[in-house]
Formats: sequence, C-alpha cells, structure tokens
Amino acid sequence: MHYFIIYKPYLVLSQFSAVDGKQTLADYFDVPKDVYPVGRLDYDSEGLLILTNDKRLNHRLLNPSFEHEREYWVQVDGDITKKAIEELQNGVNIVIEGKTYHTKPCKASPFVNSPIVADRTPPIRFRKEIPATWIKLIITEGKNRQVRKMTASVGFPTLRLIRHRIEKITIESILPGNMISVDEKTIYKKLFG
Repeated sequence: MHYFIIYKPYLVLSQFSAVDGKQTLADYFDVPKDVYPVGRLDYDSEGLLILTNDKRLNHRLLNPSFEHEREYWVQVDGDITKKAIEELQNGVNIVIEGKTYHTKPCKASPFVNSPIVADRTPPIRFRKEIPATWIKLIITEGKNRQVRKMTASVGFPTLRLIRHRIEKITIESILPGNMISVDEKTIYKKLFG
C-alpha cells in the first residue's frame, strides 16, 4: 500500500485526469497509477490531501459515520464578528443539492494574529479599507463547498481556504505542490489513534 500527504496548490483539480486544460494533481505529483486522492478539495481551495491505494482507509475517511476532524484556515472578507463566530459554532443553514441543510456544531475561532501560510499565486485581492481576517474552523463533516457556504451564510465570504489538518495529520512543514510519503502504521495512528 502507498500513502502520501500532499499540499494541493490553489487552482488545481483534486484528480489526476485532465479536464478543460486545468491543472491537475498529475502536474505536481508522480505516484503509482492505482493511487488516488481520498476525498477532494475544490479547485479554488488548497491544502491537505491524502493520496493512497488503500480502499479501507478511503472508506474510514469518507464514511460520514466516522466523523473525523478536519481543520480549515479560512481568510474571510471583512472583520468577522463574535456573533458570526457563535453562529458558525452552533451550525448554520446552507443549501446542498437544492435542499436546506443545517451544519453540525463545530469549533470556530478567529486567529489573534494572521497565521503563517505559503504565498498564493495569484494572491487574494487586497482592499486597504476592508480587512481580510483569518478564522479557524474545525468540522466533522464534508458537504460540497461547505466551509465557503458556512462563512457566506454569516455574512463573511471566504477569500482563501486552506485545509490544514485531518485528525493529527497536518501540512505544517509542507509547501504547496510538495508531497511526503508515510507508512501505513503512521497514517493509521495519526488518523484513528
């Protein structure tokens, strides 16, 4: 079995097959043909993805009944309020496939100081008169574009979204476009204790 932890760059599809001339994981990562991403990150999101050919790991991470933590670092448009943070913590209504869905309670907090993150190309738009604050969101579910829909629902649209952690696996020392290989024992221990 193969296990890789990667930092998916911004504007890269979470797949190896080409679509409409967009960059894919194949433009950055050389892995065996039977290795694929567990889950996905949107084209305009970046950060942690696990690549593997372990079907059991794929099932354990993607089956909603296992509820593992995913930590996102989110840069939002504006100076996020205490009320908006509390709303995120309690769960908010978002639309999934045309139906209203109430997100599960989660952990949400503003960063006191902006986190140290890799530069993004292109960078977010900068507007001197409107702050772009960073928040940390820790959720245990993964609906389509959930984090973006959550921040928009409380009035603070997402400008930049980085998945920093899944359980105890982080992108702490990995730069966009980089990959590290790990063994089965390590990945299972960090994901499932």
